[in-house]
Amino acid sequence: MRILFAEQTVLGLGTTGGFVAPTLHNSFLLLLLRMLPAVPLMALLATWLYPPIWHEIRKLSKRSQRQALGHALAGGGLMFAYLGLLYVSIGLIATAIALTLFFTFPIFTALLSWRFLKQKPTALQWGIMTCILLGSILTIPPQQWTGDGGYWGAVLGIASGMAYATYTINAQKSFNYMHPLTYTWASFALTLWFAALCLIIWPIDNLSELRWTPLWIGSIISGIVTFIGHILYNLGIRSIGATAAAMIGSTNPALTVVLAWVAIQEALGSLQLLGVSIVTASVASLSRSR
Repeated sequence: MRILFAEQTVLGLGTTGGFVAPTLHNSFLLLLLRMLPAVPLMALLATWLYPPIWHEIRKLSKRSQRQALGHALAGGGLMFAYLGLLYVSIGLIATAIALTLFFTFPIFTALLSWRFLKQKPTALQWGIMTCILLGSILTIPPQQWTGDGGYWGAVLGIASGMAYATYTINAQKSFNYMHPLTYTWASFALTLWFAALCLIIWPIDNLSELRWTPLWIGSIISGIVTFIGHILYNLGIRSIGATAAAMIGSTNPALTVVLAWVAIQEALGSLQLLGVSIVTASVASLSRSR
């Protein structure tokens, strides 16, 4: 996404990227292009792992399933919101910073769980969440607090985390009415639909001027990675359990720093690296404590 939004030196071989501006409008387009391959691939995965999924999908049209349908619609809307906000954030600030700010979502998840699921955080969890906030603040370069535009990237990164936290709480409540894979596929499909609807209501004027070849290549790669990521994550949960899988997944920000450094030479300062490390360690500790 960072390469699609901003010109980068890739693997030291040459400069490419910057095919679209980092706007919410263009995020809808990239989200649509990403979901076009991801939705059918996810359908194949869901059919393999949970064959009754299509029976559950058809049941959502019944009057008795209105609550389940509401959770499914909310899941699609929230997935659409958190991905759209994260895309713009990635376009405005460094990839690792945007993703680290997104990974503040355990804080909001804990607060929402306390409010709606009556799961009060422990003193240890509050301490860990304070560390997450501290680490997130350290990831933001000092010059971005002066109002040069990076401020909005940070705000949108945190807003994306808030939307994702709401998505997870909605998911937990929806599992009383439907299988997790049914909810996940419905979220993917509705995200595709919402992105298409936004582009119909707010069409892009210069479609013919866009560089479609690199946009399609990037989007297909993104869709395939999304598909593979879900397969590996589900296999990981089956092999080592959800808690261990979540703890490994919490290394995402640190891995992003390494990948961005290797792939697009995106350097971070020492304080930012410290912030990423604190957030990663804190999220892992929060997963363990939960």
